[in-house]
Amino acid sequence: MVSRSGTLTYEAIHQLTGLGLGLLIGVTLTMAGVYRGMVDDAKVLLHASGADIWVVQQHTLGPFAEPSSVPDDAYRAIQGLPGVAQTGNVAYLTMQVSHRDKSQRVMVAGYQPGHPGGPAFLIAGRPIGRAHYEAVADTKTGFKVGDIIRIRRNHYTVVGLTQRMVSSNGDPMLFIPLQDAQEAQFLKDNDAIINDRNRLAANPAINRPGQPGVLDAVQASQISSHKVNAVLVRVQPGVDPRQVADSIERWKHLTAYTGADMEDILVAKLIATAAKQIGLFLLILAVVSAAIVAFIIYTMTLGKIKEIAVLKLIGTRDRTIAAMIMQEALGLGVIGFFVGKFAATLWGPVFPKYVLLETGDALRAFVLTLVICLLASVLAIRTALKIDPAEAIGG
Repeated sequence: MVSRSGTLTYEAIHQLTGLGLGLLIGVTLTMAGVYRGMVDDAKVLLHASGADIWVVQQHTLGPFAEPSSVPDDAYRAIQGLPGVAQTGNVAYLTMQVSHRDKSQRVMVAGYQPGHPGGPAFLIAGRPIGRAHYEAVADTKTGFKVGDIIRIRRNHYTVVGLTQRMVSSNGDPMLFIPLQDAQEAQFLKDNDAIINDRNRLAANPAINRPGQPGVLDAVQASQISSHKVNAVLVRVQPGVDPRQVADSIERWKHLTAYTGADMEDILVAKLIATAAKQIGLFLLILAVVSAAIVAFIIYTMTLGKIKEIAVLKLIGTRDRTIAAMIMQEALGLGVIGFFVGKFAATLWGPVFPKYVLLETGDALRAFVLTLVICLLASVLAIRTALKIDPAEAIGG
């Protein structure tokens, strides 16, 4: 590894270069895995909900892209349409929940048990069986069955655990009964409630003399909600979801998206900017990798001027010399790729966001690595072919 003079040998430089290039490739594979993980996170909730159609507020993109508010009794009218098999109200809100004096960021999902919108499957515990104050949590939250967590002013018991149920942002999901989610979404603190009551009581248009029922009704409406973020629809077997969605939009003055439409919204709109950033980062990494390989191969070639001159002197063809340099570059690429693949597989699970390493991405990275190494060897080949055979005679 180290010569007597204290300098690194050729083999040591070759191995260290392969290691450095491998780490760069590992970062590249990880960034591609982060993007794949973002896409998978965006789709997992859609697939787990079991919904064929997402009905949201008219002229909006749905609860994940922008605010959506739908009356919680709209499902009755949708249920009566031809081709509809089942409906379910859902409410989503991202918030911090407290557990043992620690705060955890989650996406709270309110749903109706037995209807679309709940967790896909449980790996521990049981489903929600009560109308209030029970929860099913994703394992990524770190909660256990039996834990007591706090959402706003109320406490919930974790009765079940699910897995790979995350929001489009990668936040773990926490499922609670729909009414509890509606309350949590619009619940105000005590001081705000008192201030609102005082303002309403001071308003003569609301607090009319001899008509106390008006004030009571308005105050009750301030602390209750009859809205949800979306209505999930399952269609009957053999029915085209697109036709049912068009019927909902035509007659119910709501916007309806099929599952494919929602996937397109999440992937093309929510993570489009992140995808561009990752793509630019991957391009920069490719350029940096090519520059490093080119520099190392060029440096190694300069260190072997005398050997190359000897080869020329004994009649070795330029094609053979170029092939030797190209083999050296490809060797670096192969070593770097396997080091990078191993590194990405090793550190991928440590990332806070889900990293999805696909075989197709690895194959494309391998081919790209070899192409970069071949291109990087061009400068060294040109230098080697210009070496004068007389260099072999000089000291």
